[in-house]
Amino acid sequence: MLDVKRLNILREVVNHGSFSGAADALYLSQSAVSQQIATLEREVGMTLLERTRGGTKPTDAGRVLVEHADAAICRLEEAERELQAIAGLEGGEVRVASFPSASATVLTQAVSDFARRHPKVRLSVADAEPEESVPRLRAGELDLAVTFDYPGTVAPQDRDLDHTLLLTEALYVAMPENHPLASRATVDMKDLADEPWLSGSTPSSCSLILRSACLDAGFEPRIAFESDDYHVLQGFIAEGLGVTLLPDLALYALRSGVVVRPTAPQAPMRRVWAATRKTRSAATEAMRKALVEAGERCARGAESKLEAVA
Repeated sequence: MLDVKRLNILREVVNHGSFSGAADALYLSQSAVSQQIATLEREVGMTLLERTRGGTKPTDAGRVLVEHADAAICRLEEAERELQAIAGLEGGEVRVASFPSASATVLTQAVSDFARRHPKVRLSVADAEPEESVPRLRAGELDLAVTFDYPGTVAPQDRDLDHTLLLTEALYVAMPENHPLASRATVDMKDLADEPWLSGSTPSSCSLILRSACLDAGFEPRIAFESDDYHVLQGFIAEGLGVTLLPDLALYALRSGVVVRPTAPQAPMRRVWAATRKTRSAATEAMRKALVEAGERCARGAESKLEAVA
């Protein structure tokens, strides 16, 4: 059986691109790192690393072994975290990443509930879009990721991950309060064909669904400004610089000077998920359940907020 310590050394050499970088990261001598790699190569009977002008690179065999090493070490780290949490959630850690509009709403509520119920479990939270957080979750760098997707996409399926639906958000057109269409109960998308549009800039943002909604209404949106920060977009709208689509979670921070209206046809929905690995600690499971509860509250709160600003 392959030695996990040697696999981890190989992993570090590949990640750092050099024996010296791996030695520094592992607090070993460069000679010790070289000896362990040589032993591992003898065990597998293949060359795992090549020295090039650009640094130390893995061979095909090295890449395969590192991929399996990532999975094996991830599972061992997971086992350590689960052992810490066995004693009734009296220890351990939950590492969470979420996209910003969920971080400010559903995640904030869930973290508050979790911290009150399990004060001895450490929590760390970071902002990350799904294209960043999901790979980190698979690699074992996170325990839970709050993600989203749009209609037309297949519900997430992954042999290593579980996805729990937290809420389904409607999208509304947001416009300046003095806009000629602001007094309407529902705004026809085709009446916005000549408007300057505000859009997100990252691939996973609302930019894709915004363009799709406009194309369904028969026009290509003219994008005037881009930002992935809903507060920035609302600032532009309040100053009369354009219109955009906002999801339910953005309504919690709706600023003065901005009104939102349902669209005709109805804009697509956005699904918000809690993603975890299939094998997870008791603390991560408790955080997932807290997110489900918070998602239900946020869904009800968004309906009340929309009624208030209508």
